[in-house]
Formats: sequence, structure tokens, C-alpha cells
Amino acid sequence: MAKDWSGNGKSVFVTLGASNHTDKEREPNDFYATDPIAVDKLVGSIGFIPSVVWECACGTGCLSERLEQYCHGVVSTDAIDRGYGQVQDFLLAKEMPTGCSCIITNPPYKLATEFILHALSLLPDGGRCIMFLKTTFLEGEKRHRLLFSKYPPQRILQFSKRVFCAKNAEFQKMCKVGSAVSYAWFVWEKGYKGETTITWI
Repeated sequence: MAKDWSGNGKSVFVTLGASNHTDKEREPNDFYATDPIAVDKLVGSIGFIPSVVWECACGTGCLSERLEQYCHGVVSTDAIDRGYGQVQDFLLAKEMPTGCSCIITNPPYKLATEFILHALSLLPDGGRCIMFLKTTFLEGEKRHRLLFSKYPPQRILQFSKRVFCAKNAEFQKMCKVGSAVSYAWFVWEKGYKGETTITWI
């Protein structure tokens, strides 16, 4: 029987309209800058941001600069020197910055679980780890075993409207092609053992 259609992996993505999916040309250090509107949505949902925040994967400062409008201070670091913040590998950090009890970032997705576990190890009791992640981060047996079964998020704030993440912070290109990826803010409070609440923002 003859096939009605033939194609490759790229064809599938194009058919789905998922133009930002690809099996190649991915930024080698997983640098995908976040639209600052994500911070506005976060603040509007939780009501406040702690006075000092650590943005530990700051990239070119997209989130840091918006956070500064809501905080007294933002400590901005990144493992890669992109001309913004201090150069520091978060996964090698031994302690929180002075006076800081909150970490907010869009971590490299391939290291997201490691970032969260390390953040929770550094934070004081009651401190907050707030990560911008794909909604599909909820999936996966290994991730559930290592993270969610032991450290459930206090809240998941699901965006009802797509938020852009732009490779190398090239937002103009993203605005032209759109986004096929769903994101949410995942909020951990160190020591929290209750149920996870999902809110749409």
C-alpha cells in the first residue's frame, strides 16, 4: 500500500506550527531570554517580590531589569559572560548572597532539575525558589522521583497567554514566528510539604 504522506522530523514541526522547535541549531548554552512581561504576571499573582532577589541565570538582564522595578536589589549572575551581571556558575555556588532568601530565574532547561535542587539546598527555610519553565516540565518519571515526590512546588502559575522566550534575546524574530511552547512559573517554598496549587495567570 502506498503511503499518503512522507516527510521528516522538520515536516512534523512545520505541520504543527511549531517553528521554534528544532533538532539542530539550538543555542549551545540554552540561552533563551524571557519576555519581561513574565515578571509583571508573577508579581500580579503573588502580590509581592522579596526585597532582594538572586537572578542566577541572568543572560542579558531581561528579567533582572524588570525585577529591579519591584525589588530593592537584584543580584545578577550567569555562568556565561553576556555583558550583564557577574560571572558565576550557579551550580558551584556555596551560599546565598547576603540578605537574599529568594531565587528567580529562567534556568537552562537541560539543567533545570539541577538548578532547582541546588537552589533548595542553598535557600533558608521559608525561602522561595521561583523558576520559569515549560509546562511539560511536570512530565517525566525521573524528574518526579528526584524532585516532585520529595519537594512539591507550593504553586504553579500557568500562563493563559503564550510568553515569548527568544534565542539569544532576539525578540523581534520571535514576534514574527510566534511561540508553540507553553510556560509557567513554578514556585517552591523551602520546607513546604502540602499540595500544589495551580493558578492561571
